Amino acid sequence: TCKDVLRVVDVDGGSEGLERSWKANFAEDIDDGSWYEKSGNGPLWKLTLHRNVGGGGVDGPCAIVFSSNHAISDQGSVNVLMDQLLADVASIEQSQSISNMPVSQDVPMAMEDSVLGADNRWSDVETDGVSPGTIKYVADKAAEGFRSPVILPDDANDGSNSVVGAISTIMGKSAGGESEASSERKTVLQFRNLSEESTSALLEACRANGVSITNALVAAMALTSTDFIDGGDPKKGKERNYKVLQSLDMRRFGAQLDKCDTVACMAGSNDLMLGPLPDRSGESIRSSSGGDETLFWDLAREGRDQTNQFVESDGPVNAVRVFDFAMTISDMNNLVDLTAKSKDSQGRAYSAGVSNNGVYDRQRAVRRENDDKGRESIQTKHGKYEVQDIYFGTPHSRSGCLYQVSTMTVNGSMKLTFHPASPIVGEETNSKFADAFVDLLEKIANANESDKSATARSGLLNIPEGSLSLAAAALGVFGVAIHAGAWSEFFSNLALMKENVQNPQDFWDAFNFWVFFAVGHPLLQPILWISDVLHGSPGPMVFDLVPATFLMANILFIGATAWSKEFRGALNVAALSAFLTYVGAGLDGQAGLGDFNLQLNDSYQGQVVKGCPTYDEVRQPSMDGFDLEKYQGKWYEQKFHDWTQFKEVYDTTLDIKLTSDKKGWIDDFGVKGPAPDSAKLSWDKSPVANGAHYFMFGRVDENDPPGILREKGFGVEFPNYIVDVKKDPVTGDYTEAIQFQCLDRGGVRVFEGINFMSRNPVMTDVEMKAMHQRAKDAGMYPFGASEEQMHMVARRGEDEPKIDNSWQRMWHAIGVDKVLELLAESIEDGGR
Repeated sequence: TCKDVLRVVDVDGGSEGLERSWKANFAEDIDDGSWYEKSGNGPLWKLTLHRNVGGGGVDGPCAIVFSSNHAISDQGSVNVLMDQLLADVASIEQSQSISNMPVSQDVPMAMEDSVLGADNRWSDVETDGVSPGTIKYVADKAAEGFRSPVILPDDANDGSNSVVGAISTIMGKSAGGESEASSERKTVLQFRNLSEESTSALLEACRANGVSITNALVAAMALTSTDFIDGGDPKKGKERNYKVLQSLDMRRFGAQLDKCDTVACMAGSNDLMLGPLPDRSGESIRSSSGGDETLFWDLAREGRDQTNQFVESDGPVNAVRVFDFAMTISDMNNLVDLTAKSKDSQGRAYSAGVSNNGVYDRQRAVRRENDDKGRESIQTKHGKYEVQDIYFGTPHSRSGCLYQVSTMTVNGSMKLTFHPASPIVGEETNSKFADAFVDLLEKIANANESDKSATARSGLLNIPEGSLSLAAAALGVFGVAIHAGAWSEFFSNLALMKENVQNPQDFWDAFNFWVFFAVGHPLLQPILWISDVLHGSPGPMVFDLVPATFLMANILFIGATAWSKEFRGALNVAALSAFLTYVGAGLDGQAGLGDFNLQLNDSYQGQVVKGCPTYDEVRQPSMDGFDLEKYQGKWYEQKFHDWTQFKEVYDTTLDIKLTSDKKGWIDDFGVKGPAPDSAKLSWDKSPVANGAHYFMFGRVDENDPPGILREKGFGVEFPNYIVDVKKDPVTGDYTEAIQFQCLDRGGVRVFEGINFMSRNPVMTDVEMKAMHQRAKDAGMYPFGASEEQMHMVARRGEDEPKIDNSWQRMWHAIGVDKVLELLAESIEDGGR
């Protein structure tokens, strides 16, 4: 009913009292969602009418505060609704009825359907919806973090790394830990007008420079951000990159099924990467008497070009495709919550944000029954009701932009709302920011001369725009397509696991465990390749370490990357394409069954093997009378089927020790790498060529039968079955062992690890075949124990001398060996 959505507030104090009243209401409602959360069934929007009873009577000025859940509306549809209400009220007052009834509308569709089209979501098309543009979009998004855009002012920034933070969030943890103060953030507000004259002049200047008003607002936002990012502590010569969130009306893209006939949220965005920009750049333009606006218009054109490229490459469709995919397979609400609570980011993901809703009365009004000529435009006046100002904003208190402005042009004047989050941006700072922003726009709008010359764009590399990136993306799509069946099977198993696991944390722990190693293997490959290229380059050596030709090639490569945005973009796309292809090969069992067999519930000889076996199903008679204390000591790993290990390492050993209370155990995992056959030219130059250690920890559960160790690492715990041991016929000591680890969640096997171990560094072929036979007798072949599914650990020889060369001396000189020792000791002490 009307009482559910309308509240009337009578205000004294003239125009000043009216302004105070609606601004206080705005400030209260922008962060407060309790009124619709508590109501259960709605309504999801409400109106508060502030009327001035002290002057003007019933025809005096008033203010309406419209508050809604952003999930059901964006500003464009709010404009349609408010215009309909004013028009209907005016009609009722004039003729006691609504002369032209609005057309009843169905419940609005989701943005995914409007943009992608009906029956075209991930659940409908899966990998068939992936295109080269999708690959490029994901690659570009991933690359943004490597430019380290600033997201916090210096007085609130501890120097955290955005890439590391993103990885932490994906792994289910808030970057830098959770902040208790995250719930205390609130929106601070400033409202400003750009006069009708300045708004008109700004529009003319934009036309002269070939950009839109929105492009100019983005430039102004980035430049004004440079004036405040130092936190009041100027840093001469400091330059930073800025990531600006530019809001988009997604009704304009893709299938365009939503026509803004009723309230709906079709708000989207694209990210603009600007910079590096010197600190106080905006201040420099505002204070210059000569009016040097070149940087301003260059930034506006850069924003225009990035936006055009985003739209022309089907970026909006690809963005929605990726969003739909992420919503299908992950808990996006949890990821947003982790970001909001992060101590490192304080909920900030962008340097700044711009939401420009355009000109109010150029938008189409509600559809009515007697609209013979089509929908009319929104009007600023209906009867005695005249719209003078409109300010709007969405909350960024939990997560969002560091600095934020939302604008709409009404009656020729631009109305601006500045609504960042406090205490990151305080009341005083926000007020100064708003003033500086408006001053900059007025300076630009009223300059005597506009810079009409575009910055030279051709660059040293005359490459057709988008050609390299599209070529790289096409290769990426081909790489995904050849493993499409494996990807589809993986996501089906992932969805099954998520559905079957009752505790969401168990699902995320297992999935993050998989992600950690799925990412680690492909990242290692280019490192090894570059190392061999380095040490295989001809020419004289610099400090007996690096060939001069390699240094020159790197200078040329870095120069090309810095000079050519096209080359940079293609490189990002190519890297992502190679990554997805490599992971796809792991899912398909084509990237090494021993160390990178990634598929969930993978198959053996054409048969899918689901879940993990019980210990009794694989335990062998040799385990009768098993003595865990005799199992302690050093073991040489001979073969493995285990994607937590890397085929590129060698001389792997496991030194197992029980804790003093016999309730826990420590596995000292010793490795060297890379193996000579994995990096023929550089293996002896590695900082771990002489060995490194990491530790696995576990417990001995008194409820388990002898032969089961509970292993814990990387956020998950799973059983380590000792399946079979071979004993010395004289001493009874254990000389060979087969271990089997298996991680199962919701009936889906996430990981299996099999280790063939011996007390001797080397085993004969006869001994190895006998061990395979014992694994086969244990029923372990379907889980990866057959000869073709296991990787043989390379060995250099126990008696080989320690590697000594100029690279090892350099690692020693800078203390790498000491750091590795301290790290190993701290890990071991921490696990006890």
